[in-house]
Amino acid sequence: MWDFWLVDDGEQYHLFFLYASRALRDPHARHFRASVGHAVSTDLTSWERVVDALVRSDAPAFDDCATWTGAVVRHPDGRWFMFYTGVTLEPAPRANIQSIGYAVSSDLYVWDKAPGPVLSADPRWYEKYADGQWREEAFRDPWVLPDPDGDGWHMLITARANHGDAYDRGVVGHAWSADLEHWELRPPLTEPGQGFGQLEVPQPFVVDGRQVLLFNCLIGDMPEAAGAGGATGGVWIADAKSPLGPYDIAGARVIDDPSLYVGKFITDRETGETRFLAFVHDRDGAFVGEITDPYGVSWEGDRLAFAPLGR
Repeated sequence: MWDFWLVDDGEQYHLFFLYASRALRDPHARHFRASVGHAVSTDLTSWERVVDALVRSDAPAFDDCATWTGAVVRHPDGRWFMFYTGVTLEPAPRANIQSIGYAVSSDLYVWDKAPGPVLSADPRWYEKYADGQWREEAFRDPWVLPDPDGDGWHMLITARANHGDAYDRGVVGHAWSADLEHWELRPPLTEPGQGFGQLEVPQPFVVDGRQVLLFNCLIGDMPEAAGAGGATGGVWIADAKSPLGPYDIAGARVIDDPSLYVGKFITDRETGETRFLAFVHDRDGAFVGEITDPYGVSWEGDRLAFAPLGR
């Protein structure tokens, strides 16, 4: 298990997560065998696994290799929309092309995919695989939120700008929709040159009254100067003026535990407090692949501190 996303339906928390069989042995192979699993909980700690949510489509399709990270929101008419990353491998050789589609559910358990992707990288603003700068066409990890002023919906996307140094092109992509079904791609909300090759799995959140942007980047996906300067990759937190930015990406701070990756915030329904979960990426040089129990979070000046919660 690795990347995941959470949603609260008012009675239960739902955890959707990427998973693959450990029979693959090579943890890197998991990416092209990923399906979306599903578990439910009443306390964010004890989880019951239920029927899987999504699997890849039959070829040819934009998601005929794997289904990757997404997000779930509820339409005003009561339907749940899951936006997710579809992966297909095209000759080039085996070019990893990512785009974004969605599925719809009435109960969060049974999901029906919409046909085709709704968003793909547009070379007006975003890097394409043919540019030859990166190992894949990075356009994934949608995070969807309502407009703060009630004007439709916004999507934040892990993407790369079409200019700049190869390991410094990471940006927060952006799209807008009036109805969650039809999407208009827009220029990115950030500029390249902020120190990251990609900003994976972005999530805006308000933690104790302070707006932040949570994102993720490993040291191998950052400019060489970052490692030389002592930076370590992992889960990053950037200050923000609003959910849609501007974000202080260059001033982002990495959390203290380098073994964790793809962090997510969620509000504890019972206490109103912010909780943090992540997946355990690496321990003693070996891939782990499990999701943590929730952490409590609190500000210590400009540093966000994390404390495990007792069962």
